[in-house]
Amino acid sequence: MSTLIDTSRMNEGQRAALELAESSRDPRELTGLAASIFNGTPDFRLLFPFPAQPDKDRDAGDAFLGPLQTFLETQTDPDRIDRDGEIPDEVIDGLAQLGAFGIKIPTQYGGLGLSQTNYSRAAKILGGHCGNLTALLSAHQSIGLPQPLLVFGTEAQKRKYLPRCAAGSISAFALTEKDVGSDPARMKTEATFVGDGWVLNGEKLWCTNVLKADALIVMARTPTAEKPHGTTAFIVEMNQPGVEIVTRCRFMGLKALYNGVVRFTQVKVPNENVVGGVGKGLKVALTTLNTGRLTLPAACSGMLERCLSIALEWSGTREQWGQKIGNHAAIGGKLADLAADAFATESLVLFTSALVDRESSADIRMEAAIAKLWGTEAAWRGIDATMQIKGGRGYETADSLHHRGEKADPIERPLRDCRINTIFEGSTEIMHLFIAREALDPHLRRGAAALDTRKSTSERARAAVSAGLHYAAWYPLKWLPRPLASRQLPSDLHPQLRHSLLQTASLSRRLARSIFHAMAHFGPKLESQQLLLGRLVDTAAELLVMSLSIARAHHLGDSRSRQIAHYLSRRGAHRCHQWLAGKDPDQVRLQLARSLLSDPPLPGFPCNPSHPRDGATL
Repeated sequence: MSTLIDTSRMNEGQRAALELAESSRDPRELTGLAASIFNGTPDFRLLFPFPAQPDKDRDAGDAFLGPLQTFLETQTDPDRIDRDGEIPDEVIDGLAQLGAFGIKIPTQYGGLGLSQTNYSRAAKILGGHCGNLTALLSAHQSIGLPQPLLVFGTEAQKRKYLPRCAAGSISAFALTEKDVGSDPARMKTEATFVGDGWVLNGEKLWCTNVLKADALIVMARTPTAEKPHGTTAFIVEMNQPGVEIVTRCRFMGLKALYNGVVRFTQVKVPNENVVGGVGKGLKVALTTLNTGRLTLPAACSGMLERCLSIALEWSGTREQWGQKIGNHAAIGGKLADLAADAFATESLVLFTSALVDRESSADIRMEAAIAKLWGTEAAWRGIDATMQIKGGRGYETADSLHHRGEKADPIERPLRDCRINTIFEGSTEIMHLFIAREALDPHLRRGAAALDTRKSTSERARAAVSAGLHYAAWYPLKWLPRPLASRQLPSDLHPQLRHSLLQTASLSRRLARSIFHAMAHFGPKLESQQLLLGRLVDTAAELLVMSLSIARAHHLGDSRSRQIAHYLSRRGAHRCHQWLAGKDPDQVRLQLARSLLSDPPLPGFPCNPSHPRDGATL
C-alpha cells in the first residue's frame, strides 16, 4: 500500500524514514476494542465474557509452570546473578531441560507447544523473580529465531532451527545500530547478493543474548532501484567466518545481560537463510515485535505483584507515630495504586494473549502496543513506590540486609532491572507515536487525499467532499449519549461497574472529538504535535485499562476485584479529564527547549557567565 501521508514537502531523510515505515505497516484496517475506543464507539461486546483460559490449556501450562517455579525458587539466586554479572551454566542447562527455551515452539519441532497465554504466565513468574533470566528467555523466544520463524519461516528453516532452539541453543535479534536508533532508513549494515548467496557487512549494537547465541536474526539493507531503503531479515550463524563480537555492553541493571556489539565482515549467508522474503525485513521485525512486546508487560505484572506483596507485609508490620504505616494515607494511597496497577497490567496481558490464542493472525497491533506502553510505565511507578514505602531498607541491597540480619526483600535490584522496560522494544515515546499513527489511520484513509499535493485538484476535491459527508454524520454522534453501549453490557453487571463502563464510553466519545478537533486545527502538521498525541494515546490506553479491568472483575466475581476495578475507573477518569482538558503549556515548554538548545546554559546554571548581571545579584 502506498503511503497515505504526503511526503513531498519533507526532507530526504524524513521522507525515506516515513515511506519505509509506511510500506512495512500492516495494511489491514484496524479492528478490536482499542480501535473502537479511539473511534468513540467502544465495542463492549468484545469484553464479555472476559476470555477465560480453557481448563485443558491451563492444565498444560501448569505442568510446566509448576516445575519452573520450583526450579527458580530452589536452584537460582537472582542476587548472586546480579552480583556476579553471570548466569551459571547449570541454571541455563536446567532451564533447557525444563523446556523453557521452547515454550511456544510446537511439539513437532521439539518444543512444549504451549499457548501465548501460558507463555505470558511463564513471563509473569520470571518477572517476579529475576530480570536477568527473564531477559535471557524472552530475547531468545520473543524476538530471537523462534518467533520470526514461526510466523515467516519456511518449513526447511523451521525443521533446521526450531529443534535446536527448543533444546537450549540460544538465539538473538540484531537490528539496532550506533547512529540509527529507531530510524531503519539510516541503517548501515548491508547485504549484497553475490552468486547464489549474500555477503553481509556491518555492525549491530545492543544485541541481547549475542554473547551466548548460536544464531541471530539480522536486519540488513538490501537496496534496489525500486526499494533503495529495502531491508531483509537473515539467519546468521555465529560460527560463520567474519562474525565477531566486538565488546560486551554493561548496564545500570540487568548485570548478567549477555548484550554486546557484533560485527559482520564479508559474512557469507546462503539464500535459504532469508526470512520472510527479500525486502520484507522491516515487516518481519515489526510483526515479531507485535507479539514479542507482550512479554514485557507480562513480566511487569509479576514484578508488580511481588512489589505489592513486599509493600503490604512491611506496611502491615512497620509502625510509625503510633500506628502501622499502611494506615497513613500517604502510604495507603501507594498500596492502592500498586494493587490497581498489578490487576490492570495482568488484565491487559490476559486479554491480548487470548486474542493471539484465539486466532494466530489476530490483529493485536494496538492492544499489544498499549500493554507494553501502559504496563512498563506502571511497573516503573510501582517499584519506585515500593522503594519509597520501605525507605532506607528499599535502597539498601539485599546482601547488606541479609548480613545485618534483616529480611532481604529485593527492591533496589529490580528497580535497576526494571528501568530499561520503558526503553527497549519500543520506548514510551516511540510507542506513543506508533499508537498515534495506527489510531489516525482510519481518518487518513478517508481524508488524507484531500491534502495530498501529489494528487490532482479534481482528486483532492472528490476526497474532500467524500470526507466531508462522512464527518457530517460521524461528528454529531460523538456528542450524543449512546444507549447501544448500555445494551452491550451483561444484565448482572454490578451497578457500580456498569456506571463506570458507561462513563468510559462517554470519555471515549470525548477522545474521538478531541482527535477530530486536533486534525482540523493542525492538519498535516498534527504528526509533529507529539506532546498532544501522547496525551491522546494515554487517554485511550487508560480507557482500555478501565474497560478490561471492569470486565475481568465481573468475570472473577469477588468483591476485592470489583473494589480494584472501581478505583481504577475513578482514577482513570480523573487522568483522562486532565489529559483532554487541552490546557497544557506545550508551546511554552517547547519554546524553552528550543532556547536551551540554541544557547545551552554553561556550568553553573542558572547563572551564565556571558551575562554578568545574572551573577552580580548573588
